[in-house]
Amino acid sequence: QVQLVESGGGLVQAGGSLRLSCAASGTIFSINTMGWYRQAPGKQRELVARISSGGRAYADSVKGRFTISRDNARNTVYLQMNSLKPEDTAVYYCNVDLLTPGSGYLEVWGQGTLVTVSS
Repeated sequence: QVQLVESGGGLVQAGGSLRLSCAASGTIFSINTMGWYRQAPGKQRELVARISSGGRAYADSVKGRFTISRDNARNTVYLQMNSLKPEDTAVYYCNVDLLTPGSGYLEVWGQGTLVTVSS
């Protein structure tokens, strides 16, 4: 019903920047929380950043380097990633908590986009 389309991943040198985008499409009443998670090989998926009407939250490892923002009119969340480090290399997943007419409250995941930071 609801689909998340991610973009912006790629290969970047350490110290560089990337901007990830995630757009939600479909019939949506409202969006509560939008966030980004990442999963590196052999590691568990972890929260990177999230944003809601109540504010923003970041993982300690990215605080001060990453910025999450939201365009409510476009149902889109962004992750501006600056000062990238090799340890940021992972598949990044968009996650959205939203309300739909038929299914009510849903948690939806994007397909993932690979971010590779070279030394």
